[in-house]
Amino acid sequence: MTDTTAPGKLRLLRRRILWLAAALAVLAAAVLLSLTVGSRGIPLGETVAALLHGGDTTNAVVVRELRVPRTVVGLAVGAALGPAGTVMQGITRNPIADPGILGVSQGAAAGVVVAISAFGVTSLTGYVWFGFAGAALAAVLVHTLAGRGRGGATPVKLALAGAAMSAFIASLNTLVLTTDAATMDQFRFWQVGSLSGRTADVAWQLLPFLLAGLLLVFAVARGLDALALGEDTAKGLGARTGLVRATGALGATVLTGSAVAAAGPVAFVGLAVPHAARALVGADHRWVLTLSAVLGPALLLLADALGRVLFPPSEVPAGVMTALVGVPVLVVLVRRRTVVAA
Repeated sequence: MTDTTAPGKLRLLRRRILWLAAALAVLAAAVLLSLTVGSRGIPLGETVAALLHGGDTTNAVVVRELRVPRTVVGLAVGAALGPAGTVMQGITRNPIADPGILGVSQGAAAGVVVAISAFGVTSLTGYVWFGFAGAALAAVLVHTLAGRGRGGATPVKLALAGAAMSAFIASLNTLVLTTDAATMDQFRFWQVGSLSGRTADVAWQLLPFLLAGLLLVFAVARGLDALALGEDTAKGLGARTGLVRATGALGATVLTGSAVAAAGPVAFVGLAVPHAARALVGADHRWVLTLSAVLGPALLLLADALGRVLFPPSEVPAGVMTALVGVPVLVVLVRRRTVVAA
């Protein structure tokens, strides 16, 4: 039972601050690893010098032109997927919900397929806009489908509508890809989920959506706390549950759509990170969202760095590595405590 006395609250606050500081330290280490390791190892001193003073050496160019944009995209994608997963688990009250539960990931994939097959887009910067448009359209269709009938868009109806829409869009994507070898050849590089080749242009396209999505999800943090107590209790406390769900879903869609469009479907970050955050700081969504926004990019950058050095000079995509790293983390959390959605 939570200690509600003043000393108990102070201890809880101190614990949360310590865990947040520890997570920030891990994130800083992950950023340094992302900038220094790879098929070409660069000493930390040279990396820092390249960041501060520039230079025209090969190592300096690699750091500034290749690894900095890649790291920034990794930071943004991880900071988007962690809070998005937290919100989706909160508004659906489903502990195994992830950012793709509303069909957003499959919608983004459909957008990329259309970009390649219908418009001949071949660049990552072009994929981002089509992927985001596909993600947004899928989310709107899911909410429209779930909102029909009695009770409106309840958590169960949202989950069912999202699963149905995801399956439908996936079948359409498969239909196109299996009949168009050229599209399949380009799409498979995006589909695995990777930070490789992401440029500064992709980072700049992603950042406005990240900021807008984070503002939306943090705006409903208190409403998510109320929803965790149950629908009737939340309404009794004065929470506008419909508005909380709509705003939270919109924020999660913006975050997921932009992240998936930029880096492809990166697995397990949005599923495992919220549970890890709750295990460390409790159920207060303001703290869970904050810690998820730090742990998400830390996990993604560490997985990406590991994938670059595991089988040199080849590279294992980040989407593969996050699954390999995230599954054990989730298993440990399940064995240690009851997994809850809020």
